[in-house]
Amino acid sequence: MKKPPLRYKTIFISDVHLGTLNCKAKECLHFLKNTRCDRLVLNGDIIDGWQLGRGSKWSKMDTKFVRYILKRVEKQQQEVIYLRGNHDDILSRFLPMEFSTVKIVEDYIHENANGRYLVLHGDVFDTITKNFTFLAHLGDWGYKMLMSLNRWYNKYRSWRGKEYYSLSKAIKAKVKKAVSFISDFEEKLAKLAASRDCVGVICGHIHTPADKHCEGMHYLNSGDWVESLSAIVEHQDGRFELIHFSEFLAEYPMKQEENANEIEDELDADFPRGLAAEGF
Repeated sequence: MKKPPLRYKTIFISDVHLGTLNCKAKECLHFLKNTRCDRLVLNGDIIDGWQLGRGSKWSKMDTKFVRYILKRVEKQQQEVIYLRGNHDDILSRFLPMEFSTVKIVEDYIHENANGRYLVLHGDVFDTITKNFTFLAHLGDWGYKMLMSLNRWYNKYRSWRGKEYYSLSKAIKAKVKKAVSFISDFEEKLAKLAASRDCVGVICGHIHTPADKHCEGMHYLNSGDWVESLSAIVEHQDGRFELIHFSEFLAEYPMKQEENANEIEDELDADFPRGLAAEGF
């Protein structure tokens, strides 16, 4: 018997980077299919327009992911808030935009039992991303190369019977400038949230999940679905929690036969016609 989905008030995910080889759309879709929420917040870089513009391939799993979100909107009247990221910055020229229960915005204020939270992707304080576009794209190309190297390195580690190792995370943790950048990023966002009369901030962008206090503010980063595979959830009592997919799998394991080449449509099975929203 299928285990009932976990229920939350709000789910925040960011940086899925659909359209890239390293995106974990299958894993993110598995997480969404086994959770339900009143509001789904897609906090930027869900689609990677940069890589697609360079010839990256859009996969069947990417399509399945998008269709699943739209099906939740259609069948469940799921409220979705999509915030612009830097990799999907083409949306900037159309914002704000709204259709059905979907809102696409630059940022928004999330009302929580403990106070107001500023929600935004976070690239507004990334100087290179905002002011030096060429360097930002060069850095993105370098990150892509690093992830390709990481894939081959972990195939070797798997052959040797060793666990997964993230080269990117190791660099972020050990390179002084990277550590300094993350710290500066967190402090600036905390100060921005304070200036907007908020008690906290929820962001993405730097692919570093976090749930901590910074500058007297509650700082939450939903991480990404390239390496960390993480999300922020808000419980019905207003409590926030950082969810790691590796731990989520202990309760909701993936079927081994599932793969990105499967094209069967499971969406109607999950959202049968005529089923009331409260039945989810």
